[in-house]
Amino acid sequence: MTSVSYAFRSNVIEEKSLSAEEDRVYKAIEVIEEMVEIPEEGIPEALLSKAYGIAIIPKVIKAAWVVGGRYGKGVLLVRTESGRWSHPCFIKIAGGSVGWQIGVQSADIILVFKRRKSIDSITEGKITLGADAGLAAGPVGRRAEASTDIELEAEIYSYSKSRGLFAGVSIEGAAIQIDKEANANFYDGDYLSAHDILFGKERIKPPEVAEKLRKILTEYTSTYL
Repeated sequence: MTSVSYAFRSNVIEEKSLSAEEDRVYKAIEVIEEMVEIPEEGIPEALLSKAYGIAIIPKVIKAAWVVGGRYGKGVLLVRTESGRWSHPCFIKIAGGSVGWQIGVQSADIILVFKRRKSIDSITEGKITLGADAGLAAGPVGRRAEASTDIELEAEIYSYSKSRGLFAGVSIEGAAIQIDKEANANFYDGDYLSAHDILFGKERIKPPEVAEKLRKILTEYTSTYL
C-alpha cells in the first residue's frame, strides 16, 4: 500500500492509502490530464476521435535484464457503443526496442488502437507489437489534419511522454499481455476475464478511481468526435 495525494483539474483526492492497482490508475489519469494540457503538441484530434482502445502505461523503465528492452505496467480501455469507455483492464508490457530520446530512463507510453482485432489478441493471450499487429509511431499535433496513414493503415499508434513533451515512438517487438493478478486485486478478488472487464459486465463495481478515469477519458476524447 502507498500513501499519496493526487490533484486533478476538477477535484483533489485527499491523501489516503492506495493499493498498487489504484495507484496505477491514478497515474494513468495524470498522464491523460498532462496530454490535454499540451494540445498543440499532443495526439491529433483525428486519431483520438477514431480510437477504439487506449492503453496508458505510466513510467515505462529501462529493463537491464532485457537487452535494449523496457518494462512497464498500465491499463487498457475500449470505447463502448455508447461512446463511453470501459472499465480499466490491467496490462504489462515488456521487451522490444523503445526509440525515445537519448538519456531518458523512463517515459509514459500511450497506445492508440484503431480496431478491435488487436484488443482481442491481447485478451486472448498477448500481442507482439509490429509482429502481430501493424504499429506506427504516432503523428504529433492534435490540430493536424488526418493523414492517409491515420485513416487507413496502422492498427496501433504509439506515443511517449518524457520531459513534458509528447513524441511518436517506435516500440517494435514489445509484448503486451493481461496482468491477471492486478485485475483480481483491483476487482476485489473477482477473477474476471479481460474480456468480461472490457466488454461483458457493466455491473462491475470497481474502486472509485476507475470511474474517474472513465469519465475523464470520455470527456477528453468525445471533444474531438
